[in-house]
Amino acid sequence: MYLSFIMINIDDNIDEPDVNGTENSLIMAREHGCKMYIIFLENGQLVKKLLKFGDKYRLFDTNSKYIILYDHVLFQKDTFYIWKRLINVIFIKKYESKNKVYLKNKSVWFEITTVPYPMNAEGILVPRRLDIWTNNKFRKDPDFFKDKTLNLKNETLKVVTFAHIPGTVKTNNSLDQRIRALFQSKTNQFYSGTEVEILKTVSQYMNFHCNVYEAENADIELWGNQMFDNNYTGLLGEMLNRKADIALGDLYYVPFVLYIMDLTIPYNTECLTFLTPESLTDISWKTLILPFSPLMWALVVLCLLISSSIFHYLAKFHLYIHRAESDKGKRTEKHEQESKIFKKQLFNNLSLCSQIKKVDPNTKYALLREQYIEIKDKDGLYQFSELTNSLLYTYSMLLLVSLPKLPIGWSLRVLTGWYWLYCLLVVVTYRASMTAILSRPMPRVAIDTLEELIDSKLTYGGWGEINRHFFESSPDEMIRRIGDNFETVDNDELAMDKVIRGKFAFYENTYFLKEAVVKRQLKFQKNSSKYTDHNNTSDIRSLIQTDRNLHIMKDCIINMPVSLGLQKNSPLRFRMDKLIRRVVEGGLVQKWLDDVMQKILRDKVEPKPDAKALMSFRKFYGAVVVLVIGYVVGIFVLIGEIFHHRYLKTSETKC
Repeated sequence: MYLSFIMINIDDNIDEPDVNGTENSLIMAREHGCKMYIIFLENGQLVKKLLKFGDKYRLFDTNSKYIILYDHVLFQKDTFYIWKRLINVIFIKKYESKNKVYLKNKSVWFEITTVPYPMNAEGILVPRRLDIWTNNKFRKDPDFFKDKTLNLKNETLKVVTFAHIPGTVKTNNSLDQRIRALFQSKTNQFYSGTEVEILKTVSQYMNFHCNVYEAENADIELWGNQMFDNNYTGLLGEMLNRKADIALGDLYYVPFVLYIMDLTIPYNTECLTFLTPESLTDISWKTLILPFSPLMWALVVLCLLISSSIFHYLAKFHLYIHRAESDKGKRTEKHEQESKIFKKQLFNNLSLCSQIKKVDPNTKYALLREQYIEIKDKDGLYQFSELTNSLLYTYSMLLLVSLPKLPIGWSLRVLTGWYWLYCLLVVVTYRASMTAILSRPMPRVAIDTLEELIDSKLTYGGWGEINRHFFESSPDEMIRRIGDNFETVDNDELAMDKVIRGKFAFYENTYFLKEAVVKRQLKFQKNSSKYTDHNNTSDIRSLIQTDRNLHIMKDCIINMPVSLGLQKNSPLRFRMDKLIRRVVEGGLVQKWLDDVMQKILRDKVEPKPDAKALMSFRKFYGAVVVLVIGYVVGIFVLIGEIFHHRYLKTSETKC
């Protein structure tokens, strides 16, 4: 059997080890799954520095085994926290004594000790003896690396937390004695929730109690923020300063948290998104364009342009044929009769201009041809010969307005028939969709994507520095854009007021946001009932005007894994991971989560649908907007025509 090992030679006379070489060796050993560390250094101060260095940068695996030479320096008070993490350790201490029988011989024996765990050392740490090696054998031959996390022997562990749904919820004192025995508290506040139930189950199997407490200013600090001296406030500060053993509070699996503490395997994934106000703008003026999607409108306009162009060029083709026949003198008797009728109409129309007789014959002939074509167009023979008329008549057919007269030419007539079938299908579809829109409540504007949130005029923010750091360090460009303007808040009620006023988007998990929406609905009902009791109609009207429905974005910014927090390099992690995995696989986490959210969902007030499909003036805004646009465009066209006939037309010809 071959064993791989890494050996680091350090001179006992030096005060500091080679940091770079030692760190690289320890990293390599951990990556290769080193199961045992043997440290044979007689300089206890050097060993203590090495252990602190490895603990700070997580270079040691707490599940591995350690053999270290005994030195009383290793059991000073500043190293107590190390022996709460490296519990699979034995110390070898050498003893020499003179034999009373044979003075020339010396008796050498070794004492094998370990640290007690769980350890509740206040001022002194006394190692526990395991066995003695003498005469090339052990006395008891015990299990030196027994799993100490199987039974914590009713040890009390400190648990720091704060109220944050769905992990922890503050409750009153009406709890059963079993929960009181497992969760002791220095205050009258007790906690329930998903994480509390998980910890309760784990504590029963591992046989320990929990002393639950809140950090200073927990309602404001929550997870905590970084200070100038690289310290932290709130829950993170308690864990960094080793004041608590376990942390509860919907801890996210992010580098910001992993730098300070260890996390168990995730017991759930939470959808983190924004709470936004609804109905930021009134879209009732869009009623006429709502039946079709933007793509559908684009296709309808494209078909209109293509069809009008085809009608126009077909009409041009028929005019070209007719003019070619006229130039060659191939006129029929019918054409001559039409020419006589045309001349009669022409001279009747030219009675206003007596100078027509003075026009030379060539100019007069050209004028006659133009007037002939114009009169035939006025009679409906070639409605599509001009591009503007072609577009106008094609548009009128789309509105199911009949043509004044069928055009000449079978190609135009066949195209007109098929185009009418197309118009019929489009109009029927539009009418059906419009009827459905007018028969349902007014649509509300809601933000459901990151792009819509960024394009809106809202500011956005959330609890603490932990959320802001996530947005700033994200590799996604859209999320980083939010991180540039992300605001940290320390009061959820003030943040909710800003959301209701339509100025803010609040970032949290969907469970927390659902609770916030329900609280806001209950608060609104309470205020409205209070104003109703006082019969103050003006206050009720102002309250309704400032009321705004809240909307939880459908798109999740991220589905974040959520875990329980442990001390860095905690030896409890392996055992707790195993138990939490069993709890998750058994479906208990989902059951506890449903229990927490049951009361919230029960108190939620669903909006009442409209009983009747009533047509209101607000739904008619779209028609009014179209009418106003038509008036404005018509006025500008009228002004243009007046300007054209007064200043341009009179300067060309004066009759």
